[in-house]
Amino acid sequence: MSRQGPGDAGDVRSGGHDRFPGAPISLRNVTRFYRQGGAHVPALVDVTLDVRAGESVAVVGPSGSGKSTLLHVIGGMDRPDTGTVQVGGTRVEQLSRRAAAVFRRGIGFVFQHYHLLPQLSALDNVVVPLMPIQVGFDRHERARELLDAVGLGAKHAARVADLSGGEQQRVAIARALVARPKLLLADEPTGALDSRTGDEVLDLLAQVQADYGMTLVLATHEAAVAAQCSRLVSLRDGAVVADHALWDPQPDETLRRATGLG
Repeated sequence: MSRQGPGDAGDVRSGGHDRFPGAPISLRNVTRFYRQGGAHVPALVDVTLDVRAGESVAVVGPSGSGKSTLLHVIGGMDRPDTGTVQVGGTRVEQLSRRAAAVFRRGIGFVFQHYHLLPQLSALDNVVVPLMPIQVGFDRHERARELLDAVGLGAKHAARVADLSGGEQQRVAIARALVARPKLLLADEPTGALDSRTGDEVLDLLAQVQADYGMTLVLATHEAAVAAQCSRLVSLRDGAVVADHALWDPQPDETLRRATGLG
């Protein structure tokens, strides 16, 4: 998630953790409409985009620009009306509903609102994604390792309802990593947090992306969040209007030129 030059994408630290080889992403001429009243309103318009394995990409733009829809299409949560979506070797737009559900189990999702089960413990929330797919190893041991990794080693048994917002987002990140994903999709991951806690979560995302090596696509409308990634893709009215590397000598100026966020 740190800013990298074009030759540095694979130069990430193992940190002593298992590596999750990142999945490349390729979108070609993707368009998605939503029905609003009697009209079809475009959410994505002829989007063509390539993301390298292990790359960290910030998708920026104002509310309604198509950021969340783009992540949903990449993650198999939504289907484009036209165009192709490939993640690794999978043509996502061709998947049946059941196959798409299986595909999503291999992706880590982090949202602005944590989608945790508040009455369960942190540990049990992290275990949930493993329940339908993993047999023959200690799910709870895997979950404990990840809670330790995100700084919640002392709160395995705490009810999620009793945790702070920042702690809940850490649980959500651990849950996103538990199935060893090749791709992490983060939709406004700091949007519900104060600036200090948001910075801590950003640092954590940068750390886990470096340690585990997965591809990261992060949607945000905040310049400080976008600046943590190695590349910036700007959307406006569903279309890609800018695509910049952020490893150049003046990344803040790149942000201003590309998005006006700075």
